[in-house]
Amino acid sequence: MLAQLIALDWGTTSLRAYKLGFGGQVLEQRSLSSGIMQLPKTPRIIAGQACADGFELAFDEACGDWLDAQPGLPVIACGMVGSAQGWREAAYCDTPANVANLGTSLQTVRSLRGVDVHIVPGVIQRSRLPNVMRGEETQVLGVLQNLPSGAGNDLLIGLPGSHSKWVEVADGCIVHFDTFMTGEIFAVLSEHSILGRTQQRGASFDGEAFDRGVRVALSADGEIGPLSTLFSARSLGLTGELSAVAQPDYLSGLLIGHELSALANVQRHRRNSVHLPSIVLIGNTQLCARYSRALDACGFARVTLAEQATECGLWQLAVAARLITTPSSR
Repeated sequence: MLAQLIALDWGTTSLRAYKLGFGGQVLEQRSLSSGIMQLPKTPRIIAGQACADGFELAFDEACGDWLDAQPGLPVIACGMVGSAQGWREAAYCDTPANVANLGTSLQTVRSLRGVDVHIVPGVIQRSRLPNVMRGEETQVLGVLQNLPSGAGNDLLIGLPGSHSKWVEVADGCIVHFDTFMTGEIFAVLSEHSILGRTQQRGASFDGEAFDRGVRVALSADGEIGPLSTLFSARSLGLTGELSAVAQPDYLSGLLIGHELSALANVQRHRRNSVHLPSIVLIGNTQLCARYSRALDACGFARVTLAEQATECGLWQLAVAARLITTPSSR
């Protein structure tokens, strides 16, 4: 099958490239550690020209051979490649945001190969405390394309990670989202605080320790907030109640438990109901498994895991931008 689109998910630490065929079928994919903060530095010849630009080098490494084999393929990219530190800044689109308004707001950069790379803008939620996302919007739109009509109106889409996003959708649009810096806080506490001094990392997942952390966050002790409970990751070790190898997973459960407890409270308040929405998770399988475990404890009973959300979202945006033609878009 001939390819119809090259789709790039270009983040801070990694670059994932997909060669997509008819209907968005993944024909080939590859992953590089060439995120925007760790671009290649060794110069080489690209399209007959000496090149030392990191973005050009990474782009050529990711899909140069695909373009050699099939010149003229359109290219679309999402993620931090469109940030102020990226290859070309793609200004944020305001909420509510959908495939149509994002697909017609792509920013373009011409590569040394003479190929235009179309960059998806992020999304901004303007409020007293503004919120932004860049890359996650494409994944959310990919999930929405595969939902039955009306299914998104009682749905929350979660994207666990360094900066976890929880996205509310309605009528195919991103209408509201919250950000929790849970993953980054875990890394900072483990690597740069007193809590990391007694941790022993690298062991297999300790579900019992993780569940204990979640329970503490949901308990009366947790009501005072994470700034109070966090020290227990050290004190329980000092009293011999939590081994060094169990402490990282306890801390993970504690932080995720606080995140999801706050999320549940916000959802009940916004909906003025004890009813909690269905959850679709997007992301790393192991991290999503932790979140599924904690979501169940928090009362979110309906949790599913999305697959190929990024590829699907990039395909839909390329169709909306008329980079490719499908039978329905003719």
